[in-house]
Amino acid sequence: MTDQPERPAGLRAELLETALDAARRAGDFLRDGRPADLGVAATKSSAVDVVTEMDIASEKLITGLLAERRPHDGVLGEEGASVEGTSGVQWVIDPLDGTVNYLYGLPSWAVSIAVRVDGETVVGVVHAPVRGETFRAVLGEGAFLNDRPVRVRPAPEPELALVGTGFGYLAERRAKQADVLRELIPHVRDIRRGGSAAIDLCDVAVGRLDAYYERGLNAWDYAAGDLIAREAGALTGGLPGEPLSTDLTIAAPPGLFEALQTRLEALGAWHD
Repeated sequence: MTDQPERPAGLRAELLETALDAARRAGDFLRDGRPADLGVAATKSSAVDVVTEMDIASEKLITGLLAERRPHDGVLGEEGASVEGTSGVQWVIDPLDGTVNYLYGLPSWAVSIAVRVDGETVVGVVHAPVRGETFRAVLGEGAFLNDRPVRVRPAPEPELALVGTGFGYLAERRAKQADVLRELIPHVRDIRRGGSAAIDLCDVAVGRLDAYYERGLNAWDYAAGDLIAREAGALTGGLPGEPLSTDLTIAAPPGLFEALQTRLEALGAWHD
């Protein structure tokens, strides 16, 4: 006999507890240990796509904790952590989402941790320590800000929507994104650019943004925030009929989601 029928609920509770602990430890480390002379340790896709030594140290802190508690799980981390694992569980980690904000001392940065079981995201945690906020969700159990349940705003008419977005790091893509934005902005209330995809998705979940879209995100950017937004009542996706991906990420309440996706399609938002 096995306890397999009870395993999912118990496993998810364990994964949530571990994700919360890891995110809070990394967030405290980043907040309290930020050097006064913090500088760029490396660049990735371009000179403005930066990594600091704190990104790398935060990922090591998280993966070290996971190695102790969940040694058979897989890991996918932004700063290079990659472990296949044998348990069917995969941790998708952005150890510092909003690195440029962090570099400049702006408060909108977060630690983002999602957990996939057999390929499905079942736990999401986004911890923004300077804002004093921890967003979390377990599949099918709703979304929470700290200990308060949260829901998206009811969908406004598109012209009354406050829409968040972000920009890539390659000059050619940024130019195209600016063209799309110039065409979109007359048709919405206004645009916000926060600098952290994980926080932007959570801000949709709690009603601080009506919608959010961005091109060029990776799984570690959106995995946790996607689940939190969906559990708060948002629809999420990418190209028409497809899930969110690096090609396009959209989150909005039903009604506004479809309108924004249609508008972005007409503007060619996913073509460089």
